[in-house]
Amino acid sequence: MMKYYVQGLDCAQCAARIEAEFHNTEGLQDTRLNFAAGVLHLDAKYEGIAQSIIDQIEPGVRLIPAEAERSIKESNLYQNVLLSPRVLRMGVALALLIIGVVWGEVLRRTPFQAGEYVVFITAYLLVGLPVIWRALKNISQGQVFDEYFLMTVATLGAFAIRAMPEAVAVMLFYAVGEYLQDLAVDRSRRSVSELINVRPDRARVWLEDQWIELPPEKVEIGQLILVQPGEKVPLDGVVLEGDSYVDTSAITGESLPRYVKSGDEVMAGVINGSGLLKVRVSRPFAASSVVKILELVENAAERKAPTEQFMTRFAAVYTPIVVIGAVLLAVLPPLIVSTASFEVWLYRALVLLVISCPCALVISIPLGYFGGIGAASRQGILIKGANYLDALTEVSTVVFDKTGTLTEGVFQVQDILPHPGRSAAEILHYAALAEIHTNHPIARSIREAYAQDLDASRVEDYQEIKGHGIEAKIDGRIVLAGNARLLQLKGIRIQEIPHHKTIVYVAIDGQYAGAILLADQVKEDARDSLQALKEMGIESNILLTGDRYASAVIAAEELGVDAFYAGLLPEDKVAQVEDLKRQLGSGQKLVFVGDGINDAPVLALSDIGVAMGDLGADAALEAADIILMDGQPQKIVQALEIAHFTRKIVMENVVLALGVKALVVVLAILGLATMWAAVFADVGVALLAVLNASRTLRYEGA
Repeated sequence: MMKYYVQGLDCAQCAARIEAEFHNTEGLQDTRLNFAAGVLHLDAKYEGIAQSIIDQIEPGVRLIPAEAERSIKESNLYQNVLLSPRVLRMGVALALLIIGVVWGEVLRRTPFQAGEYVVFITAYLLVGLPVIWRALKNISQGQVFDEYFLMTVATLGAFAIRAMPEAVAVMLFYAVGEYLQDLAVDRSRRSVSELINVRPDRARVWLEDQWIELPPEKVEIGQLILVQPGEKVPLDGVVLEGDSYVDTSAITGESLPRYVKSGDEVMAGVINGSGLLKVRVSRPFAASSVVKILELVENAAERKAPTEQFMTRFAAVYTPIVVIGAVLLAVLPPLIVSTASFEVWLYRALVLLVISCPCALVISIPLGYFGGIGAASRQGILIKGANYLDALTEVSTVVFDKTGTLTEGVFQVQDILPHPGRSAAEILHYAALAEIHTNHPIARSIREAYAQDLDASRVEDYQEIKGHGIEAKIDGRIVLAGNARLLQLKGIRIQEIPHHKTIVYVAIDGQYAGAILLADQVKEDARDSLQALKEMGIESNILLTGDRYASAVIAAEELGVDAFYAGLLPEDKVAQVEDLKRQLGSGQKLVFVGDGINDAPVLALSDIGVAMGDLGADAALEAADIILMDGQPQKIVQALEIAHFTRKIVMENVVLALGVKALVVVLAILGLATMWAAVFADVGVALLAVLNASRTLRYEGA
């Protein structure tokens, strides 16, 4: 799939029609159109077919390959159209409308009374001709009940009953409203683009004994790049030389700079502080953190929230029903009541037609969710879809993994207890070699405690026994390093150590050798975050851990969770989450928060899976629905706040649009609403709804 920018697509209903036509066309069934982001994912060989479909439905919309992004942005992807022909036509039409209203009565009393028609018809055609043309074209394609048809019928009907000023005003204010609405949609897209504007433009690469600037896409794994103070790190890599504080706020949402030195990993998109850094590239640009973030945010709107899906279905039946109602309103009263004037009821029906477009809902709802997703990304919370953002408002139970989620996951070796005849140095040495190929926090801690070079060639027949530990052959000797159950499975008798710390038991050649005691620390904001969840209405905070019961008790008491389950293997966690889900009430959701690697099965099983940590873990990307870039529990609270705020904005727009339209419908039937009120109920409310939706972009938290 290739990424394209869709330039000029500001009609949500047209976007829905384009996407529907794609899905009915051979070769385009998997094409993904994201209206809110203005992005299309398409197999490049079908670009011509896709463009022809777009030309039929929405002429003037262009597909632009993402590779041309920089030149597009510099030219006219987000162009300023304040002096465009479109604005000029609206200005002339407004001037003619004023002239017609002020001098129309005078012209009627002179031999030049036809001049009134000339003035109003000219003004009408200036702003209405594009709408009439689109209505005729859509009708020829079988698309009748759309906004273009409704505006055309309503205004031509107004001309027929000599309500010419109102006919022109309806088309003029419709054009102005659509123009302002397009600007608001464009502004929303640019605002999200700016929120996630972490993509670097150039990389300074060491080539042929000199530093050469290249696009990040052309830099290869293993090459050396130079990052000067104040510059964005262009690619993911490992610091070889230098140290500095880097601003990671664009990626993780952290306000405080992070100190990096030789050997530390840095992500693309972070900003270097005062030091000079030489970095060895570890991932190609296409697989870098910054690209993954951009793709996640842009693609998120493709997973529609239930509210958005309902409004799409609602719009499909709402407009035809109102049109049929308008026809009946114009015809039935004059037929039933002899004194009823056809002209009066026709006018009321025309008012009803003007307000029958569901534009406010169709446009503002996806923009609201897109803005919420963008605001979350600014705070280091990557949400993969509007459906997950919406589901967060229904969460009643939050289940946490312990290690690396509520605790730092940075273990320290506290003590080594050798079996008689063994030494502490020997146990640590063999344990470090056994753990050489795993990146588990406990393994890293043991290797760091050993603090000497390890020769991986000494390790053979390496096997990770999930949920238990490691078995490996080292210098021809069989070494086991893991929990008590690992040694028991192998028939090795041990005397379990009654201790609340995490314990790694070691056996050599089938004989128990000793144990390593490690300790982990609860994250600083963990307890406050769980308390905040309670205050937000979360019914249950539950802890799941593979640690021994004694360790779990201490952590649970320190954290203040409602319940905990200890000694769990990965499959036990799956079973426990399944059981907890069965206990949920109707409409309630369960969130599981884990490290995204060992907990991938549970992340996939839960209603909403949340992975802690950076984007380096592919398992987190695949299994999780939400990724917290800095791994802090407080981000769960922020995600829920953003979700509730976004839902609030969406529901405000639903109530605003339907409420105002319902009011004007009633007033129209009673003859108390004019076309001016109808225009506000349609275009004005749509514009207000879009502007209200844009508030989600700027949300900073309660």
